[in-house]
Formats: sequence, structure tokens, C-alpha cells
Amino acid sequence: MERPAWAPRSIDISVPSVSRIHDYYLGGSHNFEVDREAARRAMEFMPGLPKIMQANRAFMRRAVRCAAAEGVTQFLDIGSGIPTFGNVHEVAQAASPGARVVYVDHDPVAVAHSQEVLADNADADVVAADLRKPHDILSSPQVEQLIDLERPVALLLVAVLHFVEDADDPYAAVAELGAALAPGSLLVLTHASYEGIPQPPERAEGAVDVYKDIRNPLIMRSREKIARFFEGYDMVEPGLVPTPHWRPDTAPEDEDPWAFTGFAGLGRTA
Repeated sequence: MERPAWAPRSIDISVPSVSRIHDYYLGGSHNFEVDREAARRAMEFMPGLPKIMQANRAFMRRAVRCAAAEGVTQFLDIGSGIPTFGNVHEVAQAASPGARVVYVDHDPVAVAHSQEVLADNADADVVAADLRKPHDILSSPQVEQLIDLERPVALLLVAVLHFVEDADDPYAAVAELGAALAPGSLLVLTHASYEGIPQPPERAEGAVDVYKDIRNPLIMRSREKIARFFEGYDMVEPGLVPTPHWRPDTAPEDEDPWAFTGFAGLGRTA
């Protein structure tokens, strides 16, 4: 397999990557056949996976515009993935020129492509770091340069927490990140769940097994468990809801049934 110029020499291109699989679902070009094959296997059990990812991206854009409308001009996007159309910095800086954005991901392709996309953007940068190590993120030069933690920040955790196993205590990581934020900051979050899937959960478990096989377990949490991430936050209306129901731009009833899989919400610190 020939290595394209955008693929860092350090990565094993024979092993599937969650970020590149996600890129494939969204119609991106930064993925390999090994990623596409894993995605197709998962879609045998959950054919609506691309629709779910599209709904997540659409929610992210609505949430960023909401944050900007409230005067929040700093965005910390953890688990940002490979850049595609309608990225956080594009939406935020269109709504609020000069808004500052720091992306965080541990996938080398996501980091390398983000660096390329942001090369001429003085108000946005990327950190190679892991959600499970909040201190590394908060103490990074990029965050220290661009994000003023004494002012409100929108912390985005979109479609990432379901890749953190309970053994790694995702609740503690989210709490540590939140504790570093100023009053008036926002937590923007989506999470996969068996609730809302338009087919028997037993069928969807086949897709979960695909992620387990590539050693990136997909943790499907209940709405109750997802709501725990918002402890200490005041939920912004309409609360924690299926993704298309969060301040929709178009009628939710026109959405594909798969888009309602999982939950989305936005909380504000006191």
C-alpha cells in the first residue's frame, strides 16, 4: 500500500483508525481501504452510521453558533477528528470574527491535517493530546497561548466520550476539564446510545463488536449515564435530547430515523 503525502510516517496504515473511519462516514478522503472495510462491516449492522455522524456535525455547528450568540469567543474542541466541511473554527469565526479555537486529538492524521488547514489562521491551533489526560491539554502551549481560562470557554466533546471506557473514568476527565473553566463556560456534548436506534439493540451490537475488534471499543451509554457528564452544569433548553431535537434548523420529522440515535446537550457553568 502506497503511503500518501498526508499520512505521517509514524502511523501504521494497515490498522484501522476511528478518526479515519469517521472521516469515511462523512465522505472525506483522508482514509485508507482498511478504514473503509471496517466502516462497511460496522454499517452491515448499523447502516445509518453516516446519518448519525452527519447529525452530530450539524448539532455541533448549531451549538457553536449558540455559544457565539451568547458572547463566548473561545472554543476547545477535544476529539476533533480530521477536518471536514463546517469545522468549529469556520463556524465560530464566521459568527464572531477573532474567535479562538484549539483542537485536540491523539490521531496523527487528524493532527497533521489540522495543522495544514490552520497554517494561515492565527486564531486557531491543534494539540496532539488525549482526553484522558486533561492536564496535558490544559497546560499545552497552544491552549496557554490562545485560550484565556479566566473567561468563558465552550468545551466541545462531540462524539468522543463513547470511545472512553469506564475503566479510564471519563467522568473524572470531564470534571477536571470543567473545573478549569470560568463561570459562564459551556459544555457541548454528544454521545452514542442504544436508545433511539431504529432497530433492535441486539442487531446494533454487531457494530459495537467491529469497534472492539479494532481495539477502539464503542461504549453505548444510557441517557441517565450520559446526563452524569453534566453534573455541575445548568442545562440549556431543550436539555439532553436526541440530536435532531436540539434547536433544529429544520423540522425534526424530516430527519432520517437514524439521526435520532444517541443524545446531545449543552450545559452552562454557574
